[in-house]
Amino acid sequence: MHMPPGKLTNGLIIANVVIYLVIWIFGWEQDALLRGGMFPIRLSDPSLDLSVHGWLVPAWLTPLSSAFLHSGLLHISFNMLMLLFCGRFVEQALGPGLMAILYVAGAYAAAFAQSAADSSSMVPMVGASGAISAILGAYALLFARNRVDAVGPIPGHVVRIIWLTLAWIGIQLMIGVASSGSLQGIAIFAHIGGFVAGLLLTRPLLEWRFRSA
Repeated sequence: MHMPPGKLTNGLIIANVVIYLVIWIFGWEQDALLRGGMFPIRLSDPSLDLSVHGWLVPAWLTPLSSAFLHSGLLHISFNMLMLLFCGRFVEQALGPGLMAILYVAGAYAAAFAQSAADSSSMVPMVGASGAISAILGAYALLFARNRVDAVGPIPGHVVRIIWLTLAWIGIQLMIGVASSGSLQGIAIFAHIGGFVAGLLLTRPLLEWRFRSA
């Protein structure tokens, strides 16, 4: 399958890689995690005062800032490969503007899903995985070849969303079990939240694009 061009996809990859390299070169890893990571407790408790640590990205912006931070070379390499191979196809279908909306929505859906799962956590969530999960959800919905029939009053496209959601949840839980028998260290709920956002937003965004054309 020929890979289409994708200016936004390429731009996101370049931005992530440049930010990672700058942080690594100057040894700012811990500082970046503290100041720009998404701490679930900051989202669940807006009154929390962390000014003692100096300047921090505002809590409401951390779902986005954390999506441009990665914890290691393997982490960013895997994320950027997934974004490269799925992002370009989704960008071709939605256009760069609507894919940007999907990407940001995925980052926020991922952050709030992870926060809802453990609202008191003081462990920062970083990485583009949640936003990319929304792209993966869109890709799965747009390019799945199998036809899905309606189940009673439930339309076929809704049945597809349900099945894809259940399959993705199952995959994430298996990843968690395979990781030392624990979900700790992997933002499973963020991946699920981002993926579901992708499934739910793809059809409306696609309709919006062609209605505006």
